[in-house]
Amino acid sequence: MELKVHRTSAKAGASRTAVLWKRIKQQKLLLLMSVPFVGYVIVFNYMPLWGWLMAFQNYKLGSNIMNNEWVGLSHFRELFEDEMFIQVLRNTLAMSVINLVFGFVSSITLALMLNEVRKLLFKRFVQTISYLPHFISWVVAANLIMTVFSLDGVVNALLLQLNIIKEPILLLSEPKAFWWMIGISNVWKEVGWNAIIYLAAMSMINPSLYEAAEIDGAGRFRKMWSITLPSMVPLIAILLIMNIGRLLDAGFEQQYLLMNTMVVDYAETIDIYVLKYGINLSRYSFATAAGIFKSVICIILLVSANQLAKRMGHSRLF
Repeated sequence: MELKVHRTSAKAGASRTAVLWKRIKQQKLLLLMSVPFVGYVIVFNYMPLWGWLMAFQNYKLGSNIMNNEWVGLSHFRELFEDEMFIQVLRNTLAMSVINLVFGFVSSITLALMLNEVRKLLFKRFVQTISYLPHFISWVVAANLIMTVFSLDGVVNALLLQLNIIKEPILLLSEPKAFWWMIGISNVWKEVGWNAIIYLAAMSMINPSLYEAAEIDGAGRFRKMWSITLPSMVPLIAILLIMNIGRLLDAGFEQQYLLMNTMVVDYAETIDIYVLKYGINLSRYSFATAAGIFKSVICIILLVSANQLAKRMGHSRLF
C-alpha cells in the first residue's frame, strides 16, 4: 500500500514538473523580456545590501569594508537617543499619513467623477490637465507652489476677496500649516496620475450591473456607491497595503525645496535627516543605520497590513 502511494505521489510530482516546463516554453518570450528587470532589481536593490555592514562599523571612506572597527549597535543607540531623530520621525509619519489620506480620497473621487462624464472630449481634457503636473519635476513645481502661496499670490488674493482673512498670510512659513501644504501640493501634482489606475479598474466593471441597477431605479450616486466602489475594493486594498509599506517614505525633494528656517522643525523627514546629519558630516555608518531602521519598519508595516487584509478577507499582496 505504501509503495502504491509513493508511486502515485511520484507520478503527481512528475506531472507538475511537466506542466511547469510546458508553461515555461509557452511563455519563454515573456520570461526573456523580464530578464532585464530582474537584473535591475538584483543589481540596484539586493547587491547594495552588502553596504549595510557599515551600520555596525566605524566606516572610513575609501577603506575596505571588512577592515573597519566593528562597534555593534552603537550607531543605532545613538540614533534612538537623538531627540532630533524623534522629531524627524514624527514629521515623516504625519506627512505620510496626510499624503496617504489625501491621495486616496482625491484620486478615487476624481476617478468617480470622470467615470460619470458622458462628453468624451471634456473628459479627456480634464484627464490631461489633471495628470500633467506629474511630469513636472519638484524643482519647477516648488517654485510654482511658492508663487501661488506667496503674499501676493493667487491664494491670498482669493482669501482676501472672500473676506476670510484681513491681511495676506505666508502659509509656507506657518509651522502648523506646513504639513497640510505638503499634502495639498502632493494632491495637485499626483491626483490625475493616481486616478488613471482607478479609471482602468472601472472600465472592467460589467455594464449589465449598471443596466440592472438603472432598471431598479438607481440613480448615479446609488450606482457609484453600490456598484463602482465595491468593485474597486480589491484594487484599493492592494494599493493601500503598498502605500502603508511606504509610510516612512514621506519624500525628500518636496520638503527640501519648500522648507525654510521658519518651518524647519516641521519639515525635515528621515531622508533629509540622513543627508544633513549623516552624509554631509561624513557619518556614513550613522546614515546607514538610519536607512536600515527605515527599511525594517517599512517591511514590518507592509507585512502587518497584508496580514490584516488577509484576516479581513480582502485582496492581499502575498
